[in-house]
Amino acid sequence: MKKFRDEFKEFAFKGNVIDMAVGVVIGAAFGKIVTSIVNDLIMPLIGVITGGVNFSDLKLVLKPAVMDGATVVEPENALLYGSFIQNVVDFFIIALSIFIVIKVFSKAKSTFEKKKVEVEEAAPEEPPADILLLTEIRDLLKKEN
Repeated sequence: MKKFRDEFKEFAFKGNVIDMAVGVVIGAAFGKIVTSIVNDLIMPLIGVITGGVNFSDLKLVLKPAVMDGATVVEPENALLYGSFIQNVVDFFIIALSIFIVIKVFSKAKSTFEKKKVEVEEAAPEEPPADILLLTEIRDLLKKEN
């Protein structure tokens, strides 16, 4: 039991769980932004292009509602394919956004690593003082022989 607890402690505080939690929170906020973009900007434009169709209202009624005056006795049974279309558009926009963000980060990381390598190659390290001293002694011994 102690081994399990120690392994869990290492896992939880190693950073993986914290990084994942931060990613989930940011992802949820990002999802709300994308949903707003789709619902408030893109879908109205698509509605105008398609002649004023509101995708959230599109449905295929399988069984109409049973009414008794103004009271619904049995609700309708319908396939809400308009909502599905909207969710598919959401997914593609989120996927495209994440792809672009990852591409930008990868490009920035590779550029940073290239500059780091260039700096390391441009400025070779000075050997330690004892190595310099030994090199001088070696060179003096070669001159004497």
